[in-house]
Amino acid sequence: MGQYVSLAPCYTLSVFENGLPTMLNSYEFCSERADHALAAAEAATLANVRDRELRSEKTWRGLAELARSTAEARVKADSERAERRAAEAIIQSSDSAGNC
Repeated sequence: MGQYVSLAPCYTLSVFENGLPTMLNSYEFCSERADHALAAAEAATLANVRDRELRSEKTWRGLAELARSTAEARVKADSERAERRAAEAIIQSSDSAGNC
């Protein structure tokens, strides 16, 4: 399918055949980053490092939720557009049938 490019020791980004990276704002990516930040916080021995990683986790969880809600809204909007186009097609076909 694709290959993986290492961005840093803890970041890996999937690259597809067309050479474009996967979306960084996907729910899965953000959730994975949050999990890594939580693991780093739990492993930290210094309080400031632990606090930094916990802030990072909170931010990544927020981004994951935003990505999830955006994807859901996109699906809903696409569905509504498809329904509207279908209704318009029915109206156009009935108008053209009546003009014969």
